[in-house]
Amino acid sequence: MATQTLTAPPAILRELGIFLKRPRLLAPQGLRSREAWASLCVLSVLHVGGLLVVILPLLGLYQKAMGLPLPDAFGKLPAGWLLPITIIIAPVLEELIFRGWQTGRPRALWLLGCLVVFAVLVASAKALAPLVLAGALLVLAVAALGGWLWLRKREEAPAAYRTAYPALFWLVALGFAGVHLMNYPAISALSLPMVLPQLWAGLLLGFTRQRIGLPGAMLQHALANASAMALVQMAG
Repeated sequence: MATQTLTAPPAILRELGIFLKRPRLLAPQGLRSREAWASLCVLSVLHVGGLLVVILPLLGLYQKAMGLPLPDAFGKLPAGWLLPITIIIAPVLEELIFRGWQTGRPRALWLLGCLVVFAVLVASAKALAPLVLAGALLVLAVAALGGWLWLRKREEAPAAYRTAYPALFWLVALGFAGVHLMNYPAISALSLPMVLPQLWAGLLLGFTRQRIGLPGAMLQHALANASAMALVQMAG
């Protein structure tokens, strides 16, 4: 893994550009230094500024011009849960699922594999007997814990993962954006640009996760969501 020092805003922005041209595994700096917090502030300002100043205004014009529906997922949330889910729960869960494993540590990749199996079991729940499903989930939970304990001292990412990471980074960013199409009542080719905010987020959060760490990505994600929600509230 590459190790570099984050300093002034031009330096972190230049490093972001280099990273997006060729994504690579980095050694997360953590949030224990002023330099890391300064870098997180720069990335958050870029994230929120690009979202509020450029992407959302243009998408608003596009949505009206194409006659596309507004997202309806938020209307399905219980009263009083909108802000907690969008500002706290979603940033934590989405970062864990989409970027928690991206440093390539074997234990994180193992948990990702277990999560995939869990998703398959949940999707197949209606086709399985209750006892079979419960037994499979129990075995999966034991396997997840056992694998994590067995691999917890292994820090080096597998060579195959390091080689595949540039493609994985872009696939995850696109997948992160694509999942948010479910926020809309209808999906079509015309609706694809409506998830550009999530693609923008996926790229920046992927870099923050690699450069600063998972807590930093969660904080940046929460700030971006809070800013977008504030804009929506002001716009009525």
